Amino acid sequence: MKLPKLWAQDVGKTGEDLAAIWYKKQGFRVVERNYRTRFGEIDLIVQKTGKWIVFVEVKTRTGNSLGRPCEAVDARKQKKLIAAAQQYLAYLPESSEQLRFDVMEIFPDKKGNERFCCIENAFTL
Repeated sequence: MKLPKLWAQDVGKTGEDLAAIWYKKQGFRVVERNYRTRFGEIDLIVQKTGKWIVFVEVKTRTGNSLGRPCEAVDARKQKKLIAAAQQYLAYLPESSEQLRFDVMEIFPDKKGNERFCCIENAFTL
Protein backbone atom coordinates (compact mmCIF):
# COMPACT_ATOMS: atom_id res chain seq x y z
CA MET A 1 0.00 0.00 0.00
CA LYS A 2 1.35 3.42 -0.88
CA LEU A 3 1.33 6.17 1.70
CA PRO A 4 -1.05 8.78 0.33
CA LYS A 5 -0.11 12.45 0.10
CA LEU A 6 -1.72 13.88 3.21
CA TRP A 7 -2.14 17.10 5.12
CA ALA A 8 0.02 17.26 8.24
CA GLN A 9 -2.81 16.50 10.70
CA ASP A 10 -3.87 13.47 8.64
CA VAL A 11 -0.38 11.97 8.55
CA GLY A 12 -0.42 11.21 12.27
CA LYS A 13 -3.92 9.72 12.20
CA THR A 14 -3.07 7.54 9.21
CA GLY A 15 0.12 6.39 10.92
CA GLU A 16 -1.79 5.47 14.05
CA ASP A 17 -4.32 3.50 11.99
CA LEU A 18 -1.49 1.62 10.23
CA ALA A 19 0.30 0.96 13.53
CA ALA A 20 -2.91 -0.42 15.09
CA ILE A 21 -3.27 -2.83 12.16
CA TRP A 22 0.40 -3.84 12.48
CA TYR A 23 0.04 -4.61 16.20
CA LYS A 24 -3.17 -6.59 15.60
CA LYS A 25 -1.27 -8.73 13.08
CA GLN A 26 1.31 -9.38 15.82
CA GLY A 27 -1.43 -10.73 18.10
CA PHE A 28 -2.08 -7.62 20.17
CA ARG A 29 -5.44 -6.08 21.01
CA VAL A 30 -5.80 -2.29 20.87
CA VAL A 31 -7.24 -1.21 24.22
CA GLU A 32 -6.89 2.57 23.89
CA ARG A 33 -6.27 5.09 21.12
CA ASN A 34 -5.20 8.65 21.80
CA TYR A 35 -5.34 8.22 25.58
CA ARG A 36 -5.22 11.78 26.92
CA THR A 37 -4.10 12.93 30.35
CA ARG A 38 -2.95 16.24 31.78
CA PHE A 39 0.59 14.97 31.17
CA GLY A 40 0.12 14.27 27.48
CA GLU A 41 -1.26 11.73 25.06
CA ILE A 42 -0.39 8.12 24.35
CA ASP A 43 -1.08 7.23 20.72
CA LEU A 44 -1.86 3.55 21.27
CA ILE A 45 -2.08 1.21 24.21
CA VAL A 46 -2.03 -2.41 23.10
CA GLN A 47 -2.16 -5.62 25.07
CA LYS A 48 -1.24 -9.23 24.60
CA THR A 49 -3.19 -10.85 27.40
CA GLY A 50 -1.01 -12.55 29.97
CA LYS A 51 2.16 -11.09 28.47
CA TRP A 52 2.37 -7.36 27.66
CA ILE A 53 0.81 -3.96 28.05
CA VAL A 54 2.55 -1.75 25.51
CA PHE A 55 2.42 2.03 25.34
CA VAL A 56 3.11 3.06 21.75
CA GLU A 57 4.29 6.39 20.43
CA VAL A 58 3.68 6.45 16.67
CA LYS A 59 5.87 8.67 14.52
CA THR A 60 4.96 8.91 10.85
CA ARG A 61 6.86 10.67 8.09
CA THR A 62 6.01 11.10 4.43
CA GLY A 63 9.61 11.75 3.45
CA ASN A 64 13.17 11.59 4.76
CA SER A 65 13.88 15.31 5.14
CA LEU A 66 13.15 15.40 8.90
CA GLY A 67 15.44 12.52 9.85
CA ARG A 68 14.42 9.31 11.62
CA PRO A 69 10.96 9.53 13.15
CA CYS A 70 12.22 8.15 16.49
CA GLU A 71 14.47 11.19 16.92
CA ALA A 72 11.36 13.18 17.86
CA VAL A 73 10.89 11.07 21.01
CA ASP A 74 13.40 12.91 23.16
CA ALA A 75 13.82 12.78 26.96
CA ARG A 76 11.10 15.40 27.50
CA LYS A 77 8.59 13.43 25.40
CA GLN A 78 9.56 10.19 27.15
CA LYS A 79 8.92 11.80 30.54
CA LYS A 80 5.43 12.86 29.44
CA LEU A 81 4.65 9.40 28.08
CA ILE A 82 5.80 7.74 31.30
CA ALA A 83 3.65 10.08 33.42
CA ALA A 84 0.61 9.42 31.20
CA ALA A 85 1.23 5.66 31.39
CA GLN A 86 1.51 5.79 35.18
CA GLN A 87 -1.84 7.56 35.33
CA TYR A 88 -3.39 4.91 33.07
CA LEU A 89 -1.95 2.11 35.20
CA ALA A 90 -3.27 3.68 38.42
CA TYR A 91 -6.82 2.85 37.28
CA LEU A 92 -6.11 -0.79 36.42
CA PRO A 93 -6.25 -3.72 38.78
CA GLU A 94 -2.81 -5.14 39.40
CA SER A 95 -1.82 -7.53 36.63
CA SER A 96 1.03 -9.85 35.76
CA GLU A 97 1.57 -8.34 32.32
CA GLN A 98 4.93 -6.77 31.66
CA LEU A 99 5.06 -3.14 30.60
CA ARG A 100 6.99 -1.68 27.72
CA PHE A 101 7.24 1.52 25.71
CA ASP A 102 7.56 1.13 21.95
CA VAL A 103 8.24 3.74 19.32
CA MET A 104 6.66 2.78 16.01
CA GLU A 105 8.23 4.49 13.02
CA ILE A 106 6.29 4.57 9.78
CA PHE A 107 7.88 6.07 6.69
CA PRO A 108 7.97 5.45 2.95
CA ASP A 109 10.45 3.12 1.33
CA LYS A 110 12.06 3.92 -2.03
CA LYS A 111 8.92 2.77 -3.88
CA GLY A 112 6.60 4.89 -1.73
CA ASN A 113 5.17 1.98 0.25
CA GLU A 114 4.98 2.25 4.01
CA ARG A 115 7.81 0.79 6.02
CA PHE A 116 7.45 -0.11 9.68
CA CYS A 117 10.21 -0.05 12.24
CA CYS A 118 9.06 -0.99 15.73
CA ILE A 119 11.57 -0.08 18.40
CA GLU A 120 10.53 -2.30 21.29
CA ASN A 121 11.48 -1.16 24.78
CA ALA A 122 12.62 2.16 23.35
CA PHE A 123 12.79 3.49 26.92
CA THR A 124 11.76 2.36 30.40
CA LEU A 125 10.04 3.69 33.51
